[in-house]
Amino acid sequence: MSDSETDSTEQMTSRNILGSLLESGLHEMNRERSGLLLSGLSAGLDIGFGPLMMAVVLTLSPGTFGDLSTELLLASVYSIGFMFVILGRSELFTEHTTLAVIPVLDRQASVRQLGRLWGLVYVGNIVGGLLFTLLVTLLMPELGVVDPAAFETIALKLVDHDLTWLFVGGVFAGWLMGLLAWLITAAQDTTARILLVLIVTGTIGLLHLPHSIAGNVEVLFGLIVSSAITPADYVGFLVLATLGNAFGGAVFVALLKYGHVVRGAN
Repeated sequence: MSDSETDSTEQMTSRNILGSLLESGLHEMNRERSGLLLSGLSAGLDIGFGPLMMAVVLTLSPGTFGDLSTELLLASVYSIGFMFVILGRSELFTEHTTLAVIPVLDRQASVRQLGRLWGLVYVGNIVGGLLFTLLVTLLMPELGVVDPAAFETIALKLVDHDLTWLFVGGVFAGWLMGLLAWLITAAQDTTARILLVLIVTGTIGLLHLPHSIAGNVEVLFGLIVSSAITPADYVGFLVLATLGNAFGGAVFVALLKYGHVVRGAN
């Protein structure tokens, strides 16, 4: 196959991915308000299983943060919540920072529609995370496999940084989540998608990057069970992680990939 034929095949593949993301973004923008809220609520609930399993691992494992085998195991279980959400087709804010921007760039949707989608999904995610945290806190004494100190350790790993790091780390997390949305669209089967979710979100977990929705649950757990985490810690984390996630997904994935696909074709 000649170089020109290879380039044409790659170009068509990229265009197909972009077309699928565009169609998906438009579909979500046209959903009813109640449907978006409920789907966002479901995602906020489901993603909480990742932080919960991290606390279980820290409780039962002889190791802690800094130990390679424990870190790898924590990163793996961190991805569980993302698998539930992404494979279950619930609405996750950090995916839509990429998906929903593309129709706006293509001038098929307005900034107002983008804000509506982001707002509804984000509120649903945050409320779902809060409900999950409260439910687990009530059940925790009876579970017998979670030490409250584990929740404090996980939360401190996210909030014990300066404000600049929270934003920049959030940019990288949003970048990875946007890249995951692109790769999931390109994947052909469920097994490939599971591996992609494991690799990408496991990377976020291994690097301890601030993901606004999963981190919402992680820091809320710490806020409820420990005096070491303050409301100011929680608010500061949530605001900067959210801004960083949105910037990373919108700029480093949506804008760049849209630009290179559109400008690379006649």
